[in-house]
Amino acid sequence: MGSSRLCFSLSFNSPPFSTNCSSKNRSKRAFFPISSISYQKFVQFALDETKLHTHLFPSPLQEKHNSMLSLDQKSKLEMLSFHAPKIRLLRSLNIESETVQVLDFAAFPEPEFDIPIFCANIFTAANSSIVVLDLNPLHDVISQRYYREKYYKSLLHLGTKYAELLPWGGKLTSESLKFFSPIVIWSKFSSTESKYDILFSAFMDYYKAWLELMNNTGEETIPPQLMVNREAQHRYLSWRAEKDPGHHLLRKLIGETLAKDVVRNFLFHGVDELGSKKFLDYFPEYCCEDGTINTKRSMAGKSYEHRPWDERGEFIGDTIKT
Repeated sequence: MGSSRLCFSLSFNSPPFSTNCSSKNRSKRAFFPISSISYQKFVQFALDETKLHTHLFPSPLQEKHNSMLSLDQKSKLEMLSFHAPKIRLLRSLNIESETVQVLDFAAFPEPEFDIPIFCANIFTAANSSIVVLDLNPLHDVISQRYYREKYYKSLLHLGTKYAELLPWGGKLTSESLKFFSPIVIWSKFSSTESKYDILFSAFMDYYKAWLELMNNTGEETIPPQLMVNREAQHRYLSWRAEKDPGHHLLRKLIGETLAKDVVRNFLFHGVDELGSKKFLDYFPEYCCEDGTINTKRSMAGKSYEHRPWDERGEFIGDTIKT
């Protein structure tokens, strides 16, 4: 299973698992016991912390999307969903098996707010982990300085701290970059207990920061800006629902029909409710001659090998070698 299937809109040149060592070396390698960790711990922290700030209510989505087994009965999928004042949807998907642990956790603000979207995507196998942790911006943080400073200026220290502990994971496409912030954690590393602890610390810090932003942000009251915020979230959902590589993993586990349902009606619920525009209305460069959507990850063919923001949150991607 290619690593490009495992993380939100990422592009890798090599698979997460090394295939260059001999069978003798592989037999001596110490593997991280997957059974020793669980990302349920992350979800429980988020729920407990959220309850300190607001009132959580079960989402109607919970009735249909709760738990299921994979087609081969070897993987268990657990889904939780809630809503709250200012939070349109807080949801999690945990996938657990003897060989992998996956967490897809997100918190979406009500469309009246321009608060970033909390996003945590983690894939862990015996010898490798792939992580995206971010407060995904609703608006362009490269060109819109006001939005960047409003939400990220006070959080740059978090990005600096974890950029050292969880280094940049390699090439990231220019299309994907539009949905990431200057404090994004995009990393690949060997699966160890110490890295798991660092990742949990990062998750806690980033989620606490997101909750503080939620607490301190007032509802937008100017009608034109309300529409701008709503469309920005719908654009984000349209991209994720169409291009999120997690669909490939879900399709393998539960089949195409159920996978499509989970992606559109649970993970990125709102793509059919918040707006009427289609994917190609937002991203016409992906339109094929026959009107279908190009399956390529990147149309521009540009990627960033190194972190494209400096410690001040300034975009430097066009000045460094890619």
